[in-house]
Amino acid sequence: MTGSYARGRSQYKPTELCRQGVEHTGWLLCFKQLARITSGCSKRLSSKAAGSEGARRTLRYVEPLSDARTQLADFFSILLEVMMSATLLVPLLPLIAALVVGVGSEDTLHARAKIAAWPIGAALCGAIATLYVVATEGPIALRLYDPVASTVLAVPIGLYIDRLSAVMMVLISGIGTIIYTYSVGYMYQDLHERRYLALIGLTVFVLLCMVCSANLLMLFVLWQLLSYLLYLLVHNHSHQETLKSAFRTFTLLRVGDVAFLGGTVLAYSLYGTLEFPDLFAVAAQSTATVSLFSGVEFNGATAVTLLLLVGGMSKSAQFPLYGWLPRYLYAPTSVTALLHAGIINAAGFLINRLAPLFGMSSTTLHVALVIGTLTASLGATMMLVQNDIKNMLGFSTIGQMGYMVMECGLGAFSLAVFHLIAHGLFKATVFLYSGNVIHKARQEPVLPHPGHEAKEEHYSPLTWTTGVLTTLLIPLLILLATHGVLQIPLLESQGTVIFLFFIWITSSQAILTLTRLRAVASWKVSAAMLLTLLFIVFVYLFAVESFTAFLYPNPEEVASYFKAGDLPDLLFDLLLVVSTLVTIAGWMYLYMRAHGRTVWAPSWINSVRMRLYVLFLNRLYVDAVLHRLEEILRSVIQRLDKRAQERSL
Repeated sequence: MTGSYARGRSQYKPTELCRQGVEHTGWLLCFKQLARITSGCSKRLSSKAAGSEGARRTLRYVEPLSDARTQLADFFSILLEVMMSATLLVPLLPLIAALVVGVGSEDTLHARAKIAAWPIGAALCGAIATLYVVATEGPIALRLYDPVASTVLAVPIGLYIDRLSAVMMVLISGIGTIIYTYSVGYMYQDLHERRYLALIGLTVFVLLCMVCSANLLMLFVLWQLLSYLLYLLVHNHSHQETLKSAFRTFTLLRVGDVAFLGGTVLAYSLYGTLEFPDLFAVAAQSTATVSLFSGVEFNGATAVTLLLLVGGMSKSAQFPLYGWLPRYLYAPTSVTALLHAGIINAAGFLINRLAPLFGMSSTTLHVALVIGTLTASLGATMMLVQNDIKNMLGFSTIGQMGYMVMECGLGAFSLAVFHLIAHGLFKATVFLYSGNVIHKARQEPVLPHPGHEAKEEHYSPLTWTTGVLTTLLIPLLILLATHGVLQIPLLESQGTVIFLFFIWITSSQAILTLTRLRAVASWKVSAAMLLTLLFIVFVYLFAVESFTAFLYPNPEEVASYFKAGDLPDLLFDLLLVVSTLVTIAGWMYLYMRAHGRTVWAPSWINSVRMRLYVLFLNRLYVDAVLHRLEEILRSVIQRLDKRAQERSL
């Protein structure tokens, strides 16, 4: 990539790897350039070592300090060049692990499976080194094609690693290392052990390549491969329900993939390029429109981003395309852990990867906000009525992914990335632990052991007072201090209010959850509430702000995204008021229920409540609707096939 990167996040000079000419066309030339860089590093290192030895022979007793510093600086410069070259090999390490597991006899399978964990672990170390290099030296680019060539047969394979890609590489390789290591023991002596372990390595490889894609077309191709891998990971020929789940997963993901393809084709037809920097630069200057019907026109960026958003909705299980995720729980626990921790957050990465394009369309961001809010509400509600541990975790993921898309819709792109990282680490741990619980329950049918239930204690007024203070009064004081004492203009920017709002809503959720600790002393619960509030405030005010500055160094770019996601003042205020009232109502309900009191309500409300319970217990009957659509589609295909056969006769 020549010149500076068009996005505000990456106003850095190209790295030494790019300056050495790796971006030129052709596989052979690229590998020659890599070899020349490595060879040059070795020669310079040898010559510097020889020169320093000669200097020591000439000046036996005195060596200038400046020479030592120069040699040390040259050594680190050479080391940095080698590291930049090695980072390009990081995505290949999980593929090597998959080959180690997949090739060989059954007798040595378990030993090879243990050996294959080392390349994936090395990928994690390489990803951390890549993050350091990118943070200090700027993006790393490698193209194995010429973007200006007119040939149709050019393969647009290349890597572009900036700060977003490097962060995602660390997350994916870290989670992949944990899950693969866990799977070696969890899948031991399973009939499909070889296939699952090899597919996990292959999936990590595809994910790493996807987050490092140099252009939109390569991103789309890897997005397709990920859909096929999700189908293969859940597929089990010996279990009928798993076969149905695999087919439904593949079908619903294809809906989003077709929309992604449409967005890619439309972007190329409107802007003439799929290279990320060029695409953003041309789109910013373009006034192209798309007309679906006579008199109905869309801005080009809006049309492209809406199609790409549908592609992200299918992968991240957004309403109404979430029906495949609950069925995916038939897969082994280690596979579901990889899905919920590293794959399902694809929409968050996609929107951030194309942030300048999404930032040009307020319409798309508002649609994302509506879809994310609806998904978060429905996912959390359906989670509450599930009676299976993996189903509860699955619908919890749907709710959290809705939360992430809602943050993107508000323009808080960096907050969405921070959210998906925290969720990925949390869900990987929870799913792997649930696998241990399920495995232990199968070995001990009486688990949990009867007669060991802890005696519940009633909360003292201290607990309720602390809960109200930490949820309502202290956040109100923080808000007044921010606006009055610190003179931060809250009324002029929705972005600041959004950060404060998520601080409050996240702490409220965590504190309300602590009320379930009935077997713990009241003072301990109160202390936990205070610590929770302080921890969340620290994370959002310092960690998230620092992460935002790291991911998007240009403050004007961050402000432009918040401005693009601005809601009408009335709607924004209504959202805040409704959230506040729901939180207050939750505290009132918990308090009255704990003290044996009830709230009077008309009889029809109880009837509606029971019907809603049945509705959410049956997942809004989405499975039944999808099953009916599958039958209709199958019937239509059979009729068309029959007519085609009759005509041929």
